[in-house]
Amino acid sequence: MKVTLAEFRASAATPAAIPAAAHPEVAIAGRSNVGKSSLINRMTGRRSLARTSRTPGCTRGLIFYDVNAALTLVDLPGYGYASRSQTERRQWKTLVERYLATREELAGVLILVDCRRGPQAEELELAEYLTSVGLAYTFVMTKTDKLGRSELSRRSADLREALEPAPVIATSSESGAGIDTLWKWIRAAIATERQG
Repeated sequence: MKVTLAEFRASAATPAAIPAAAHPEVAIAGRSNVGKSSLINRMTGRRSLARTSRTPGCTRGLIFYDVNAALTLVDLPGYGYASRSQTERRQWKTLVERYLATREELAGVLILVDCRRGPQAEELELAEYLTSVGLAYTFVMTKTDKLGRSELSRRSADLREALEPAPVIATSSESGAGIDTLWKWIRAAIATERQG
């Protein structure tokens, strides 16, 4: 997909602050430091649309990015980062669950997984929840450039077998590998959501 316009639209730290939907939406979920911001920047061709940080857990609410005035990418707060307080993590959980459960314009969710670590309990629980509410999702392997070709091939096969029948897309924010496939999945999810 050729991105000609990508811009920050809004952020929401509470359910009441979630803006009205302007376009079909695709949410991006993953553990802190899995590479969500880097992936968003690579997908949109903008170096600093989403802020990247050496300190994990900096996304503190839902962040909405409009793309081509046709769809919205929604960056969800990273989970699994212990330095945030229990209260703050509970608030994030409530915010994310409310968004996922009630957003009619949500076409699908990208569940990011660091290819070197594989899926953790949180990713699998999220996938189970999305299945239960009928939301489309795909697992997105990040940081594939950190592995050699044979190791990546082995880990990709292991992940696909472990996560079957969910689709798995291998990506690299460094090289751009897999980004076109990711956009194809997003277009298909939006088309399916519109038909439904």
